[in-house]
Amino acid sequence: MEETAGRAVGAEAEAMRWTPPGSEAEYRLNLAEGFLVEARQDLHLERWRSCVDNSQLAVENAAKATLALLGPLGRTHNPAVLLRKALQEGRFLQGVRAQVERITECARLLGPDIHAQSDYGDEAGWKTPWELFSEADAKQALGLADEAVRLARELVGGGGHPSRCMS
Repeated sequence: MEETAGRAVGAEAEAMRWTPPGSEAEYRLNLAEGFLVEARQDLHLERWRSCVDNSQLAVENAAKATLALLGPLGRTHNPAVLLRKALQEGRFLQGVRAQVERITECARLLGPDIHAQSDYGDEAGWKTPWELFSEADAKQALGLADEAVRLARELVGGGGHPSRCMS
């Protein structure tokens, strides 16, 4: 992620600018919402592994949408680390810190280790991904995904709408 000195993000900013349609933040939010829809379908169809996998991708992309508000986003499958760093550096305004902290926590809980397990299973224990995840796991993951996507939507400005950022 490119360092942008002196920039912060938040709804209470007096000087607002709109992120243009087609921005990375909007794109990542659209991805997050698409994976969330699929996770809900998976839960309904009792596909626990797939629900966890799609929930993880929804959270990852919600976190990336939040990071994209700060500037260009490099490739990462662990956006929680970058969000935590941005929070520590004070790059988010106080009014949105709680939202960003919660997205960060969701991304930590459904991080790259869950992604690997939902795709590859437990290779050391010879357990397939379908053996690892239960209905309770799927419901918990979907709850985190719902929350992270909702919070990211608030920060970016709503699904498909331009985001509001302070320059």
